[in-house]
Amino acid sequence: MASIAPPSPDASRRNLRTGAFAFAGALAMLGLGYASVPLYRLFCQVTGFGGTTMIASESKAQRAAAAATGQKISIRFDATTAMGMPWTFRPTQATDTVTIGERDIATYTARNDSEFPITGVASFNVEPEQAGKYFNKIQCFCFTEQTLAPGQEVTMPVLYFVDPAMLDDPNMKGVEQITLSYTFHRAEDPVNPVPERNN
Repeated sequence: MASIAPPSPDASRRNLRTGAFAFAGALAMLGLGYASVPLYRLFCQVTGFGGTTMIASESKAQRAAAAATGQKISIRFDATTAMGMPWTFRPTQATDTVTIGERDIATYTARNDSEFPITGVASFNVEPEQAGKYFNKIQCFCFTEQTLAPGQEVTMPVLYFVDPAMLDDPNMKGVEQITLSYTFHRAEDPVNPVPERNN
C-alpha cells in the first residue's frame, strides 16, 4: 500500500493564505451587513427614496409656510410594533386634513406593557413613495430612542409640514392622501439621533 506524502510547505502556505482570505472576506461581508442598514437609512433620509420622510430646518418650514396656497391634503397615521416589542403603540387620531405648506402636529401614544424597562426606536416612511421628499418633519420622537418604564404610557408628538413643491410635481398629481407610518422596534444597541438637515 502506497503511503500518502505530507503536503509540501508551499501547499500548506497556500492553504493557510486561502483560509485567511476566506475568513477576511466573511468578516467583511458581516461588517457590510451591519453597515448597510444605517447607510441605506441615511441615503433614504437625504433623498426621500422609498417613502422616507425629510427632516426640515426651521427656515425651510418658514419658506414653505410663505409659499402655502391654502390647498389641503389628507394625512393618515399608522402605527405598528415589531415582533417581540411588548408595547401598545397607536396614533391619537387616524386621519387629519392639513393645509399644504403649513406646519401641523400629530401625536402617537406608546405604552410599555411589559414588567421591565424597554428602549425602542421608531422606523418610518410615507406612502405613496413619491411623497417622501415632500413630507418634512421638524421635530419627531423618531429622531431619538425612547425608553419606557414598566406600564408607562407617553404621548409623542410629530411636528411636520407638506412641502408646497409637491403641487408642481407631475408624479404627485392625483395624490389626495399621504400615509405616515411608524414601527417601533426594540433598540438592542445605542442608536445615534438623526441629525437635522439645514435646508
